[in-house]
Amino acid sequence: MNSFELLESNVRSYSRVFGDVFRTAKNSMMFTEEGKCFLDFFAGAGALNYGHNPDFIKGKLLEYIGSDAVVHGLDMYTTAKRTFIETFNELILAPKGLDYKLMFCGPTGTNAVEAALKLARKAKKRTGIFSFSGGFHGMSYGSLAATGNLYNRGGAGAPLNNVTFMPYPYGFNESFDTIGYMENVLTDANSGIEKPAAVILETVQAEGGVIVAPVEWLKRLSALCKAHDILLIVDDIQVGCGRTGSFFSFERAGIQPDLVVLSKSISGYGLPMSLLLLKPELDVWQPGEHNGTFRGNQLAFVGATAALEFRISSNLEEAVKEKEAWVSDFLQKEIVPLHPAITVRGLGLIWGIDLGGLEGGEQAAKFVASRCYDRGLIIERSGRNDTVVKLMPALTIDFELLEQGCAIVKEALAAYFEQTGQSAHKEATLEPV
Repeated sequence: MNSFELLESNVRSYSRVFGDVFRTAKNSMMFTEEGKCFLDFFAGAGALNYGHNPDFIKGKLLEYIGSDAVVHGLDMYTTAKRTFIETFNELILAPKGLDYKLMFCGPTGTNAVEAALKLARKAKKRTGIFSFSGGFHGMSYGSLAATGNLYNRGGAGAPLNNVTFMPYPYGFNESFDTIGYMENVLTDANSGIEKPAAVILETVQAEGGVIVAPVEWLKRLSALCKAHDILLIVDDIQVGCGRTGSFFSFERAGIQPDLVVLSKSISGYGLPMSLLLLKPELDVWQPGEHNGTFRGNQLAFVGATAALEFRISSNLEEAVKEKEAWVSDFLQKEIVPLHPAITVRGLGLIWGIDLGGLEGGEQAAKFVASRCYDRGLIIERSGRNDTVVKLMPALTIDFELLEQGCAIVKEALAAYFEQTGQSAHKEATLEPV
């Protein structure tokens, strides 16, 4: 038994799937201490949109550390924080016409979700929250209450209250008027459900299986919240910071949420950081009402500033759109025809190959992910029963490596069908967004 198995808690998860000991990483590649190299289609679960150790950001961090600048500052004023605030406003908020104040939370996404829920309840003086089936918002108590996965919820050890789950437009509910249902719940005096303080959602459910909410649905949801004086919280922790192309995932719908939660790739380098954007009129906090020792990660501020500058100087948004078009075309032409039960979904550079319709879909997805790993590709599964193979490479990945990784995925699928004798072709179809 190695030291990890002997001394580390059983709660570890990714190491059970990716069993090598990794030592170095660069851009879209990871290297083990034994010298094996892996192509990364996992990107730190969305924390590495700019890849591993990107030179431009690393240089800024090394320069900052070398100057003996402040590394730990709680929520004190620092030059690093001021530079990030001004850069974020200049490059992101102002050009998009967004008026938000910035709240720096504890360094994980779930802490920013907790802050959003607390603030919504404080501002509206209501305790309830509407969340959506399939949603994932974190593993601390409040955010877990808004998370749909029963396995995750089971770890709470106590009742998870004050959240009502609404149907997300997917699967059985895809043809169901979910917004109409919510309208009825809110206007029916006998619905048994009280008006909530806020509605929280991911516009693309990443852990839920890469489920893309339709634009019209998002517009109707935003209008519903406005009509009923309910705050709209968008959790952009995994699919924000350019993952869907635009910096925020909700931009495609032309809506402006009341609160936006960012984490994962906001620091640009995989450094812990979370950020809550809130409309100015919602800033009803008293000093210190939501605090934390590490709510001022100075190195993350430096990395985040550099990432924003790199995003503009490299024209990253357009590059993502080009790669999105290529991946969509590849999946439609090379993956969907492999079997009539395969469906694919995605946006930007987050895509899911859903094998849930296959006989033994969970085992199929597990086989594909495992074979990809054996072939040198790190890729994860998500969705109901982990039946969705999720493609989430760095936004900066070279086209050659993107093509190489997708070819490995295709080979793994073909190997599964050959082994099980399930292979059957069909005309390519892509789920509409």
